[in-house]
Amino acid sequence: MENTLQAKNNHSVFFVSLKGALIALFISLIGILIFSFAIKYIPISDTAIKPVNQVIKALSILIGCFVALKNARQYGLVSGIIIGLLYTIVSFVVFSILDGNFEFTRVVVNDLFFGGIIGAVCGIIAVNAKRNQQ
Repeated sequence: MENTLQAKNNHSVFFVSLKGALIALFISLIGILIFSFAIKYIPISDTAIKPVNQVIKALSILIGCFVALKNARQYGLVSGIIIGLLYTIVSFVVFSILDGNFEFTRVVVNDLFFGGIIGAVCGIIAVNAKRNQQ
């Protein structure tokens, strides 16, 4: 019985994390679309593009964690890491398809690290923020 409960809990954590990653991807696509329109009409320095993209990624993961973990009372760290990593992998695939170029570089490894760290922090915040509201 305990193994069944543990397997169900792990299964649930994965699907909640997948939901969070897909929500983060959707938010990221919208954010990048808005930013690309802004670049077209507002003069923005080339050096500002990468930091703005990182902020869009972090906010996307944060929103994905908050939405996916809205009913969670535990596993914020684990779920957040999984959300961040899944988001990074799925966004790499989607944006590589859009770009027409699959190139696994050091930047992708750094993005995985960034996604995992941001996901962990956001997962902890999301679970504890909900706990403190109750």
